[in-house]
Amino acid sequence: MSRAWRVRQYGEPASVLRLEDTTEPTPGHGQVRLRVAATSCNFADVLLCRGEYQQKPVPPFTPGLEVCGWVDDIGGGVDPRLLASRIVGQPILPHGGFAEVALMNADEAYVVPRNIDDTTAATLHLTYLTAWLGLHRRAAIKAGDTVVVTAAAGGVGSAAVQVARAAGATVIAIVSDEGKAVTVSGLGADVVVVRSRGDVIEQVKAAAPDGADIVFDSVGGQAYEQATKYIAFEGRIVVIGFASGYIPRPHLNHAFVKNYTIAGLHWSLYRTHRPDLVHIAQAAIFEMAAAGLIDPLITARAGLDDVPDALEELAHGRTQGKTVITV
Repeated sequence: MSRAWRVRQYGEPASVLRLEDTTEPTPGHGQVRLRVAATSCNFADVLLCRGEYQQKPVPPFTPGLEVCGWVDDIGGGVDPRLLASRIVGQPILPHGGFAEVALMNADEAYVVPRNIDDTTAATLHLTYLTAWLGLHRRAAIKAGDTVVVTAAAGGVGSAAVQVARAAGATVIAIVSDEGKAVTVSGLGADVVVVRSRGDVIEQVKAAAPDGADIVFDSVGGQAYEQATKYIAFEGRIVVIGFASGYIPRPHLNHAFVKNYTIAGLHWSLYRTHRPDLVHIAQAAIFEMAAAGLIDPLITARAGLDDVPDALEELAHGRTQGKTVITV
């Protein structure tokens, strides 16, 4: 038996998560079982608990979409050399990462380089893949581009700031308050726009008179509408989520007259349609980490018992960077 947080009905994390003793899952064909070392919290985990994520598992299930751990059992067809390897990846629901034991597809398990610790490794998959694929694949980032990152102090936003900087872009980071402004300045943002200081559109245009070549938007709602006002000619707005809770309705006539592109990114689709790109992206992320070009913003560490509280903080926008659960 091992412990796992389980959702038996959809709702807010603090209300629906229960820590239970569960029978340890057996890996099926092509799967590995891992002893969880660390799991990072993502807004997607909040949406899973609410039943609002793109992937809607049937309860009961264990959330936790970004995990690092040690392989202790393998299913049929799996290379036995993976046994005892330290890996990072996305677990297979219903056996997610907020647990002592999780399952993962072997072909989606990435061996962690020795120079990266468990806590850091647990943040180098989902969020950084979102940032890398959004910027490199969907937006075709190049050196010299001006990139605006909305919600830049969050988990995926802070990753996007670093990935954009590593690509040679000028980064304009948008945050909600002065405390977060200090945080993103430390990440290397060239310009920080603080919503409480005044009109966001005017602040961005003051920093980039010709507009932003790329907008990396995880907020939706008003943030997306503002982006359409400061996007440059032939700019790219990459939509990766709707943390505000409001899904905008794009005015395609506006995109038509301004010649900008709206690109969506649900990175998990690459797992089935272009797994080769996921492998390329993950290798690039490990290389950037080893070279010191990216350094995950980990602002909180907690134990397995603290998962509901950690997700509640995330759900209400009271976090910066990543919270990592160590098991």
